[in-house]
Amino acid sequence: MRPGAAPGGPAVNPVVTPTGTRRWREGAVVAAAFVVCLLGGTVRVEDTLTAPPPASWLLALVSCAVLPARHRRPLAVLAFTTAAGVAAQPLGLLLSPLVIAPALVAAYACTLHVPGERRAAGAVTLAAVTLLAGSGPLAADLSWRDASRMGTVVAAPLLAGLIGHAVRTRRAYLAAVEERARRAEESRELEARRRVAEERVRIARELHDLVAHQITLANAQATVAAHFFDSRPEQTRVSLRELVETTGHALDELRATVGLLRQTGDTAAPDGPAPGLDRLPDLLESFRRAGLEVSVREEGAARALPPGVDLTAYRIVQEALTNVTKHAAGRGARVGLDWGGGRLTVTVSDDGGAAAGPPALSDRPPGYGLIGMRERAAAVGGELTAGPRPEGGFLVTARLPLPPVREPATTDEEGRTA
Repeated sequence: MRPGAAPGGPAVNPVVTPTGTRRWREGAVVAAAFVVCLLGGTVRVEDTLTAPPPASWLLALVSCAVLPARHRRPLAVLAFTTAAGVAAQPLGLLLSPLVIAPALVAAYACTLHVPGERRAAGAVTLAAVTLLAGSGPLAADLSWRDASRMGTVVAAPLLAGLIGHAVRTRRAYLAAVEERARRAEESRELEARRRVAEERVRIARELHDLVAHQITLANAQATVAAHFFDSRPEQTRVSLRELVETTGHALDELRATVGLLRQTGDTAAPDGPAPGLDRLPDLLESFRRAGLEVSVREEGAARALPPGVDLTAYRIVQEALTNVTKHAAGRGARVGLDWGGGRLTVTVSDDGGAAAGPPALSDRPPGYGLIGMRERAAAVGGELTAGPRPEGGFLVTARLPLPPVREPATTDEEGRTA
C-alpha cells in the first residue's frame, strides 16, 4: 500500500510541509481553538457577557491540550473533546458552538485522517448526537432559544466533518491526478525506450540485409581469384572484375542506407521501391557469379503480394543464400516458391556435398542471419524454421500469409453488378 493510502477510502498523499511551518500551523490552530473556547465561556443564558470564569479556563485548557495528537489519534481526541464539551453545562457554562471549538477541530481532523469514510462519518455523527444530548437545559423547560442553540450545537460538528470530507476528497483527487501524470510519464519513457530499441534492431537488420550479402559475395569472389591466380589467370581477371562490381554495389547500397538514416523529416522516403520477388532473378544471378549454383522451383500461380510480405520473402531468400555462401561445404542451392494453401512457402536448401571449387567460407563465426529472418517472418504474421536436413545440408522454410483472393464481380442480364 502506498503511503497515505487508507483502507476503504481513496489514497491520499500526505501534504509535505517544512517542520517550522507545520509547528507554526499547529500552534496557531490550538491557540485559536483555546481563545474561541474561552470566549464561549463568557456567554450566559440571558445573552449577557461576563469575564471568563475559572471553569471556562479549565475547560479550554483541558480540551485544547489534546489537539496536537489529533493527527495520530483522531478518534480518541474527538471522543475526549466531545466529553469535555458535554461537561460544559455541569460546570455552569452555556454549551454553544464556541465552547465546543476544540471538538469541531477534532471532527475536522477525524474526517481527514480516519481510514474509511463511513467510519469517520459515523464517529462525527456520534459526537454530534452526544453533544445534542448534553446541550439540553438541566432544569428549565425547553424554549425556542434552547432549541435553536441545540440545533447549532449539532450542526457545528457535522459542518466541520463536511469541510474535512471535502478537503479529503480534494487531496485524493489531486493525488490521483499526480499519480496518473507520473504513470503517464513513465509510460511515455518506456514507450520511447521501446521504440528506440525497435529502431536499433530495425536499422541493424536493414544494414545486415542490404550490405552483408554483398560483402559475402565479394569475399567469395576474392577467394575464387586467389584460388585460380596462378593456374587460370583469365578466370582470375573475371573474378576481379566481378569483385569490383560487387563492391561498387555494396558501397552504393551502404551510401543509400546511411543517407536514409541521416534524414530527420517525417516525409523521408527511399529513392526507389523496396525490393521484392520481381528482383529475384537479379539476386540469384549475383550469387551465380560468385560461384554458387542456384536453381529455382516454383509451384502454384504467383499472386501480387503486400509490400511487407514481398520484401520479407526477398530478404529471406537473400539471407539464406548468403548463409549458404558463407557456411555450406557444397556449392549448390535450391530455392522453392510454393503459392498453395493460402500462403507463400519459401524454401532454401543446399546440397551439403563436398566443395567442388574454392574453399567455402564455413570458418566464419555465426551471425544474426537466422534471428533476422525469424523476426521478419513474424513481423508479417508468418513463421520460419531452419535446421539440418537428414540427407545432408541445411534447409530454411518460411511460411508467409497471402492476402485473400477477391472473387471477380459478376453482372446480371441487365448489366448490373452482383
